Amino acid sequence: MTEPTPTLALIAHDGKKADLIAFAERHRALLRRFHLIATGTTGKMLQDRLDLDIERQLSGPLGGDVQIAARIVEGEVYAVIFFVDPLDKHPHEPDIQTLLRACNVHNVPLATNAATARFIVTSHTAEEGVSTASAGTGAGPGSVS
Repeated sequence: MTEPTPTLALIAHDGKKADLIAFAERHRALLRRFHLIATGTTGKMLQDRLDLDIERQLSGPLGGDVQIAARIVEGEVYAVIFFVDPLDKHPHEPDIQTLLRACNVHNVPLATNAATARFIVTSHTAEEGVSTASAGTGAGPGSVS
């Protein structure tokens, strides 16, 4: 019986989309090892520019952040890479906080910059995360029982 591919969520604020695209381009081969989900605009950019297979949710301001948060709560997301623009205002800030809170409550790794994102996609845990994330516990790789 083969284990399902771990799901990695990719999100970037408008001011950080170029950074996420550059990160994804450098790590394209590693990203292909994951089932990728993304908010709408970010996902479209990744599909168009890097030919990655992305399951797109709604755009963040239209509920995409909340859709991904719900999948975190359901135990479907192994890790989140969310390049946050801390210098800009975001009208959907409550949705962003919901997503961040879901990661913290459910112990799902969250990278908000390239250094931590690189750690997630290159770590041994990422390669072995399938059995942890898909064990049916509803928790990510750092699950505490």
